[in-house]
Amino acid sequence: MSKEPVAVIGIGQTKHTSARRDVSIAGLVREAAVRALEDAGMGWQDIDAVVIGKAPDFFEGVMMPELYLADALGAVGKPMLRVHTAGSVGGSTALVAANLVAARVHRTVLTLAFEKQSESNAMWGLSLPIPFQQPLLAGAGGFFAPHVRAYMRRTGAPDSIGSLVAYKDRRNALKNPYAHLHEPDITLEKVQASPMLWDPIRYSETCPSSDGACAMVLADAACAGRAPHPAAWVHGGAMRSEPTLFAGKDFVSPQAGRDCAADVYRQAGIADPRREIDCVEMYVPFSWYEPMWLENLGFAAEGEGWKLTESGVTELDGDLPVNPSGGVLSTNPIGASGMLRFAEAALQVRGRAGEHQVPGARRALGHAYGGGAQFFSMWLVGSDRPGA
Repeated sequence: MSKEPVAVIGIGQTKHTSARRDVSIAGLVREAAVRALEDAGMGWQDIDAVVIGKAPDFFEGVMMPELYLADALGAVGKPMLRVHTAGSVGGSTALVAANLVAARVHRTVLTLAFEKQSESNAMWGLSLPIPFQQPLLAGAGGFFAPHVRAYMRRTGAPDSIGSLVAYKDRRNALKNPYAHLHEPDITLEKVQASPMLWDPIRYSETCPSSDGACAMVLADAACAGRAPHPAAWVHGGAMRSEPTLFAGKDFVSPQAGRDCAADVYRQAGIADPRREIDCVEMYVPFSWYEPMWLENLGFAAEGEGWKLTESGVTELDGDLPVNPSGGVLSTNPIGASGMLRFAEAALQVRGRAGEHQVPGARRALGHAYGGGAQFFSMWLVGSDRPGA
């Protein structure tokens, strides 16, 4: 039996900020869910199941929050599933929901991911000493900085590349009303003058700590035909993982990331991603990961990713816009960050991305990674129904 075509017909997110003191976790997730339902022209009664995701529970100190969020998400008496794959969880949550529709288990699924980081401290939560494991030092940046240095040594990339990425993404965020960081006076010089946190990563080249949620309504073809707005169709989606540490692991370009992208392109019939994909929402929590992932995902040859950034290819008006929304560098509710990449890709091909819309975008890639670059999830969405 062939798969059911899967459509994204509703998208909602909160205004992301350092601390949403005005709402509980339940209020935060419901805000995004209500907006997604409104976009889809649906009510709670129209949803068959809910798939929810977030990063580790210790980020807020609330264990298994999905149990008490069922009521807020209209899931009482309905199937509800929790997904967890570290920082990539927002993407993998969306893929689980999409597969439930593709397999015709449910016709409509509300999928949602969130983080309320203000109720804990994720950076120091990630700095706990764990027996027999490599220490993270001060947060994720301490873990990933050596990998960035390895990339620079391997490719000969100049020191300026990270600042160019941060400057681009922060300017893009000014066009996104939901983005956390709005810095109207941002300049390249200010980015380059910001303090060095983890050499070579500067303060302005890092992601913020955000409270926020993102939700999507996924539906089958019949439901999509009744939706009030254009749908984004899922052309391909995949997850891959590998251990955090093993002999021979390539931290600069993990095999799991390459394999995940290859599977998505195969499903979507993409032979040349650089030419056939119109824009990319890429998980870039530290600015140097843009050129690194451009190579890992097949948009540039090995050692050439930084040249795309330097030449302006990844700018909003460039040949391959990367993170038109401002990306993780501008908004980072960790559990939702991957779903935001997926949702923003869908907004682009629906033509509903507002001021940060890429003109004529018909195919877009959403990308997420998590853990010690060990979990990867991606989907490719398009404006045309597959096979149509």
